[in-house]
Amino acid sequence: MHLSFRWFGADDPIPLAYIRQIPGMVSVVTALYDAPASQVWPRARLTAIKEQIEAVGLRFEVVESIPVHEDIKLGRPARDAYIDVYCQNLRLLGELDVSVLCYNFMPLFNWFRTDLAMALPDGSTTMAYNHSEIEATPDPWSANLPAYWPLDDSPDELKAAYLSITEEALWQNLAYFLQAIVPVAAEANVRLAMHPDDPPWSIFGLPRILCNEDDLARLLRLVDSPYNGLTFCTGSLGADPTNDLPRMIHRFGDRIHFAHCRNVRRTGERVFYESAHPIEYGDVDLPAVMKALYDVGFEGPLRPDHGRMIWGETGIPGYGLYERALGAMYLRGLWDGILTGCSAAAHG
Repeated sequence: MHLSFRWFGADDPIPLAYIRQIPGMVSVVTALYDAPASQVWPRARLTAIKEQIEAVGLRFEVVESIPVHEDIKLGRPARDAYIDVYCQNLRLLGELDVSVLCYNFMPLFNWFRTDLAMALPDGSTTMAYNHSEIEATPDPWSANLPAYWPLDDSPDELKAAYLSITEEALWQNLAYFLQAIVPVAAEANVRLAMHPDDPPWSIFGLPRILCNEDDLARLLRLVDSPYNGLTFCTGSLGADPTNDLPRMIHRFGDRIHFAHCRNVRRTGERVFYESAHPIEYGDVDLPAVMKALYDVGFEGPLRPDHGRMIWGETGIPGYGLYERALGAMYLRGLWDGILTGCSAAAHG
């Protein structure tokens, strides 16, 4: 395991030099966040980002993410052209020695919360989700709720198309996509790491297909290749108390290429907020998760995921420097403790 840290490029208020100062930090996770899904990424821009990252002594190891065009998810006739664009971007990542691509197949928008700044008793703020607010506003176009990706610009015909698609149809469209891109990823030596749906259930009646252990198993069966793998996100999967995270890691360990480790506190059925990392603050047993990753020989990048906003920091909700740095140190401490314990046991 080695630590990584998400950075949003020129628009990120956090300097790369600060990320480098987190003990044990090895690599940066980033992307061209303004590039549409229909565009081949300019090589010069990616090269410049790589040079910036390496100039401070870090590696450009993970792209999160190249967006998947909605026509691919919907299985429309234009999907082959957009899949070709995706393949060109995969080859470009391989040429720049980016080893992991984290992506998702969530309809319309990325991860979703109903509150981006819920106040906690300690004075920090955090992102929260309450499904009753979704149920009270079943139409995403009329919802006055915050989301990571804005919904306002989505045309009505796209909304109608998604409301008529079934989970099985979305699975078939994912299979078509993977059958086209996994061979290219293998040639480029870029490991694909699909992110689970966040939260792991249907929102606004839209299909969500990567929510539990059975879904992860089905994804890996679609194309049985080491290049078709997972981003194991403890916060996404951990929002559902029926998901046994250590068991899933033991089952899928050889196909986990990237890990997002964060904690959530479940306060009701489909109600949660994002907590501090240590076990006493949330319902995800991160010590058990880290031990499971050790057991399966996980050697990939692992990043502290969303966190609280603390010490008066402002910026992108969930992506403050301070909380994520604390989270990185907690995760590194767990890992060091596992290594020390195993070493002591080996020497009896």
